[in-house]
Amino acid sequence: MVAQIVLIRGGGDLASGVALRLFRAGIQVLITELPEPLAVRRAVSFSQAVYDGQIQVEGILARRAQDASDALSLLAARTIPVLVDPTAACRRELNPVVIVDGRMTKQIPDLDRHWANLVIGLGPGFEAGKDCHAVIETRRGPFLGRVIWQGAAEADTGLPDPVFHFEGERVLRAPVDGTLVTHALIGDHLQVGQLIAEVDGTPIKSLFPGVLRGLLRTGMVVRKGLKIGDLDPRDDPQLANLVSEKSLAIGGGVLEAILSKPEIRKRLW
Repeated sequence: MVAQIVLIRGGGDLASGVALRLFRAGIQVLITELPEPLAVRRAVSFSQAVYDGQIQVEGILARRAQDASDALSLLAARTIPVLVDPTAACRRELNPVVIVDGRMTKQIPDLDRHWANLVIGLGPGFEAGKDCHAVIETRRGPFLGRVIWQGAAEADTGLPDPVFHFEGERVLRAPVDGTLVTHALIGDHLQVGQLIAEVDGTPIKSLFPGVLRGLLRTGMVVRKGLKIGDLDPRDDPQLANLVSEKSLAIGGGVLEAILSKPEIRKRLW
């Protein structure tokens, strides 16, 4: 018998927060990813299993699965499978009860609400009642984590959520097209002007003191303007290894959407 699962598209930090919250609630979770994920907050992103074979996030283990059959074996071992499957083609074999699109592309999604009994989209780009059944608000504020059953989430502003009085300065972006070379580690304390990375010889330096909360892997080919890092002015190293409160709030919204449907609930527990 095929396990009754929730399939999550994407294993970045927000999607990983959803996976973590569902897994802790006793739901079997499968993550599908790209061949080369671009998760900046790698220390708390299950997508890292694609590169490293496995990763633990807050004590929860995920491993890379070779195929759908391997994914089922990992589920039986109480491990989150991460399967390279950009189109989520495995849904045809695994028949998930719920699909959550957590890729945060902020574009018109390649998603169909008929793919599963309950299809949920995270953030901008999705419209409940059209390409999914429910949308979870991902923008910080009074609506963060709320379930939207008709309509869309708030539009993408293009700006990161502020921490203290810092907004755009928190996000490190590639200054040019090229290959990323890193000079700092996630969790490092950085001073103003300290070299963090470079792209084809063009340096990326810290604009304020803080902790490096995320950084893409060295050697990755990036395009100009791509987000490659995250600097946190709260200057607390443990935050680099903790799923954010935003991710957990969004995960709570997904859990609410699932629990609100008795016919879904009884198939997952």
